[in-house]
Amino acid sequence: MQNWALLIIMFDEINEIHPLFKNAPTTTEFKKLRKRIIKNTREAIEQYGMIEPGARWLVCMSGGKDSYTLLAALYELKWRGLLPVEILACNLDQGQPGFPATTLPNFLAEMEIPHRIEFQDTYSVVKDKVPAGRTYCALCSRLRRGHLYRIAREENCSAVVLGHHRDDILETFFMNIFHGGRLATMPPKLVNEEGDLFVYRPLAHVAEKDCYRFSLALNYPIIPCDLCGSQDGLQRQQVKQILDGWEKNYPGRRQVMFKALMNTRPSHLLDPQLFDFEGLTLRK
Repeated sequence: MQNWALLIIMFDEINEIHPLFKNAPTTTEFKKLRKRIIKNTREAIEQYGMIEPGARWLVCMSGGKDSYTLLAALYELKWRGLLPVEILACNLDQGQPGFPATTLPNFLAEMEIPHRIEFQDTYSVVKDKVPAGRTYCALCSRLRRGHLYRIAREENCSAVVLGHHRDDILETFFMNIFHGGRLATMPPKLVNEEGDLFVYRPLAHVAEKDCYRFSLALNYPIIPCDLCGSQDGLQRQQVKQILDGWEKNYPGRRQVMFKALMNTRPSHLLDPQLFDFEGLTLRK
């Protein structure tokens, strides 16, 4: 058995746990879920070289199921001595109507987690700039990312850590195929355009359904993602419906497709910038 699994068993047998897990169910089903999430998170962190001992990470919190799962997984790894970094949780309140501004500050304070809450009314900017009938997501995301980069620099963080999971990555891949005409998706690790910050996605190997079940089981105060009045018919929702249909008819199809993203063959695609087709020669 791997060391991480032994550590999880050892810690499960004692009462001293991080406050994030104080309401954790004791069922076998939840313990398996928790171990799977921790295993997948650590796997991604190690596989994509995210650990810099002594680094400071800005962990972005939206209040959704994914960001709660991200925070809990990182703190569990840190709690067990497997993630030697400093964590600063951050919520960017973007001024959406009805946003419960006290939910995350109260939760983070109760959980004894260092945090920063930032208010920036990007919602009004998006409403003003985006034509009627168009979706807000693209501009909203760009504005949010800019503020998060600024906050990371102000807080002397080397990385901005996001809660995108396996399904987000897979959906983005198909969106780029259908609408962008390219094979690309969200990478688990990248450097920002300015070259001074890493962007990490430690949940890259974690399934969305696991994030949902995990956050629900721990009774985290989830903030709905439709506060901005997200419009029906978003491209991502359409792709999600397609993938849901495939998964329903062929269980496990999502994971098979995700594995394909880690098993590419440039010589069996059509991009001459990735493979030197012109330089192919016959054996003599």
